[in-house]
Amino acid sequence: MRLRFRGRGLPDGEPVEWWVVDGELSAEPVADAETVFDGGWIIPGLVDAHCHVGLGADGPTEFDEAVAQAETERDVGALLLRDAGSPVDTRSMDDRDDLPRIIRAGRHIARPKRYIPRLPIDVEDESQLPAVVAEQARWGDGWVKLVGDWIDRGVGDLAPLWSDDVLVEAIAAAHAEGARVTAHVFGEDALPGLVNAGIDCIEHGTGITDDVIAMMLEHGTALVPTLINIENFPGIADAAAKYPTYAKHMRDLYASCPARVAAAHDAGVPIFAGTDAGSTVAHGRIADEVAALAAIGMSPTDALGAACWDARAWLGRPALEHGAPADLVCYAEDPRAPGVLDHPDVIVLRGRVYR
Repeated sequence: MRLRFRGRGLPDGEPVEWWVVDGELSAEPVADAETVFDGGWIIPGLVDAHCHVGLGADGPTEFDEAVAQAETERDVGALLLRDAGSPVDTRSMDDRDDLPRIIRAGRHIARPKRYIPRLPIDVEDESQLPAVVAEQARWGDGWVKLVGDWIDRGVGDLAPLWSDDVLVEAIAAAHAEGARVTAHVFGEDALPGLVNAGIDCIEHGTGITDDVIAMMLEHGTALVPTLINIENFPGIADAAAKYPTYAKHMRDLYASCPARVAAAHDAGVPIFAGTDAGSTVAHGRIADEVAALAAIGMSPTDALGAACWDARAWLGRPALEHGAPADLVCYAEDPRAPGVLDHPDVIVLRGRVYR
């Protein structure tokens, strides 16, 4: 099938024209191509840089439900997903041309009773962490996911899971396998050890301070703040009444989050859009996360880039270029305008038109 698309591209807004042949983009004209889209805006497939395919409100899902989650993402134009930890093996989805591309981080890695039950690999002896990280690095698609902090019921508040020395070894073990490492972190205390150990990304990061921001800039650490998931913090606090210190801490983190993420952005920390879809956040909400990034002070172009061309570059995946897979989304109106991004007019995945 030979297809033609013409419109304006982003971030520069210049006119673009693309042809699709055998599932790939061509910048060179192709004879007898069917014009699918003419006028409007053409951008690379959207990216959800933090989601969980195979994770639902009650924990691990059946495989068919995981497929339905991926289809939901595709239908809003999210054609590249970084799965930040899933207990369900979704690798067979790679054989299906109708589902988004998934970059997997394997399973969460945690200490016993220090994360959501049934989701992580539990490491009894933290000296084994580097070996477990190396194994997940070989299993996944270039990423490993640590649980950096979680409630410690013995102290009644968020606390780090790992010592600084073992983090250095574990992150080095992942890097030796060619993988990057990210970590779930809500509070303040776990961040310095993780960043100084050379971690590549922080998820959520509601506890970042000016000192941590300076460390992140020094080490080149990225941030995926999952802002729409942070909206759940008040409910988490309400459900944790028997741990008043923790409950207050979660409310304080919720209140300070917009200013802290804005400070990170203003300082130049690389920020990417991830929804934390799965469990308490529904799939298909990448447009809401982009709007939330704009609300903390990112320009509409930068907020969209955090879920599109910039995120693809960070993840090592092509945007719109000659010879790249034909994964693109088209809009009659400017997708940076409010209310447009979640209503694409044309979605193309691997050269196949879905809308």
